[in-house]
Amino acid sequence: MTERAWVRVVDAVVRLSAAELGEPLGQRATLVQFSTAFCQPCRATRRVLSEVAGMVEGVAHVELDAEEQLELVRRLGVLRTPTVLVLDADGRVVRRAAGQPRRADVIVALGAAV
Repeated sequence: MTERAWVRVVDAVVRLSAAELGEPLGQRATLVQFSTAFCQPCRATRRVLSEVAGMVEGVAHVELDAEEQLELVRRLGVLRTPTVLVLDADGRVVRRAAGQPRRADVIVALGAAV
C-alpha cells in the first residue's frame, strides 16, 4: 500500500470513543484495525501496527473483529479487511486505508494525528 492509498478524512467529523472501541485511546493517537478471523493480511497488519505503536510513545493499537462489530463497520463504511483508521488524541478519524500497509506508510499516516 502506498502513501496515496491513505485517504485523508476531512469531510465528516467521525469520532470514536474508548467505549466504542472497547479499549482506551492512545494519548497521542490510536491505530484502529478492522480484521476477520481468516484474513491472512490482517495478521501481517497486526504485526506492523503493533510495531509502530511500540515505537511511538502515546500511540495505541486496537484490533476489532469486523464480524463482531457490524454496527460500527456499517457506520464507518468498512468494506474489506484489513481496514486501518488513524485517530487523533480526541478519537477523530484523520486517515484511513484498506489492505495491508507497509510500516513506513503507517508512520507517515500517523503523522497526521500526532
